[in-house]
Amino acid sequence: MPEINRRTFLRQSAIVTSGIAASGLITIPSFASVTFNAESPVATTIYGQIRGYTDNGINVFKGVRYGADTSKRRFMSPLAPEKWSGIVDAVDYGASSPQGGQRGGNMSEDCLFLNVFTPGLRDKKKRPVLFYIHGGAYSGGSGSSPLYDGVRLCNRGDVVVVSINHRLNAFGYLYLARFGKDELADSGNAGQLDIIMALKWVRDNIEEFGGDPGNIMVFGQSGGGAKIATMMAMPAAKDLFQKAITMSGQQITASGPLNATLRARAILDALKISPERIDEIRTIPFQKIVEVLNTKDPVLSFGGVYFGPVLDERSLLRHPFYPDAPAQSSHIPMIIGNTHDETKAFLGGDPTNFTMTWEQMPEKLIPNMRVDIQPEMVINEYRKLYPQLSPGDIFFKITTASRSWRGAIIEAEERAKSGAPTYAYQLDWATPKDNGKFGAPHASDIQLVFDNIDKPGATAIGPQAQKMADIMSQTFIAFARTGNPNNNSIPKWEQYKLPRRQTMVFNVPSHLEDDPRGAERKIFEKVPYIQAGS
Repeated sequence: MPEINRRTFLRQSAIVTSGIAASGLITIPSFASVTFNAESPVATTIYGQIRGYTDNGINVFKGVRYGADTSKRRFMSPLAPEKWSGIVDAVDYGASSPQGGQRGGNMSEDCLFLNVFTPGLRDKKKRPVLFYIHGGAYSGGSGSSPLYDGVRLCNRGDVVVVSINHRLNAFGYLYLARFGKDELADSGNAGQLDIIMALKWVRDNIEEFGGDPGNIMVFGQSGGGAKIATMMAMPAAKDLFQKAITMSGQQITASGPLNATLRARAILDALKISPERIDEIRTIPFQKIVEVLNTKDPVLSFGGVYFGPVLDERSLLRHPFYPDAPAQSSHIPMIIGNTHDETKAFLGGDPTNFTMTWEQMPEKLIPNMRVDIQPEMVINEYRKLYPQLSPGDIFFKITTASRSWRGAIIEAEERAKSGAPTYAYQLDWATPKDNGKFGAPHASDIQLVFDNIDKPGATAIGPQAQKMADIMSQTFIAFARTGNPNNNSIPKWEQYKLPRRQTMVFNVPSHLEDDPRGAERKIFEKVPYIQAGS
């Protein structure tokens, strides 16, 4: 069977139907039936009034506009919305950014919308605000998955939950600044500037929703976590959030401006637009841009054009976590987490990856480690560490350790070196689904953190599932409230310090462990970490 790439797997694999939804790669629409009456909640924002609905005692406002229509400012920084009169209904999710495949549901360039879940309105209770950024790399997804529904978190912890949509892929990260148009100077980080505008909306409006503008925790999975890591080095994001959690999402380096320009040229070539006619890409139908998003990347040896943050010397003046942790966010308490079996979400759709032989493994590893190291040496070291494991088991261990997990370790270590308050976790709890074949794959922590194991797309089943959701959701709420994740559902969680590398291993029960997988970490330390896309 031929190798299945990540995009194909995310469309086809049964196990990651949940992972797709969980990481925001597809949108499952809401089917809530809303009936307005005198009890329907109405909130007043600085732009106008909105009417929502109640769900299990929680006030819900969906599709709330935080930015103006970006179709009129394609590739430019966002603008605040115009004020409106009357009461606008806010009961349906807003459109997601244009994207490829079937991942976006309702798509439009007019996509700067957010959703608010809150137990109270105008009651001055100053609840912690949990601001969620969806996954899907920087290219896909939306804040509309049922797995991101905030009702249960609100009821569990008396908190406010916010989720957002923002510009993605070419619309949010196509770097056109070197083609001579001043109005395109922010094109490489427009998606990041959208998120910052949403955070400003929260700062300016969240008291109306019973939230505390001085206690905002950003959290995000996969691409959402990477966007957070990037914001921690963006001057425009300074003081807009007070706590941060990244879940399997790291950003050590951004794309360099010259590589980003090569990628822009590849998209322009695919559209048959010369740089001299650059204005054409600002006016063509957005569907034409979507059609060329899978253009081969001119820098990487795999996949379509990479879209991500750019070292543009405007919004981003340094790499997020290179050569060190950004000083501007060193005071912000941060949790950095990953799952034990990340790559089973990307590579588990190919059954041959479970049944390969030792002889087949080197060629399988070469395109999937994302690091330039001799595969035979790595295999030999892993066989010494885990003599009881099969080739397939070793394959998933190696690919997990050599890819995103390395970025998480680097971020945690750099923050530890600077004395920044940092906590690390590893999710070991494996769903019994499919006889536990997929372990704890990428995106499996989302349903647990939101306590949404009964939602469509969730895979957490079995007698321990709710207990695991209780543990993770309570821990995230505790961190949002105080900046310290300790609570009565886990043992004492110590900060990540060198050389111990204390890490909370989430399971039933959970435990604190020094440097889990430390021997694996050391195998790859000899090779420089270069983030794909840089």
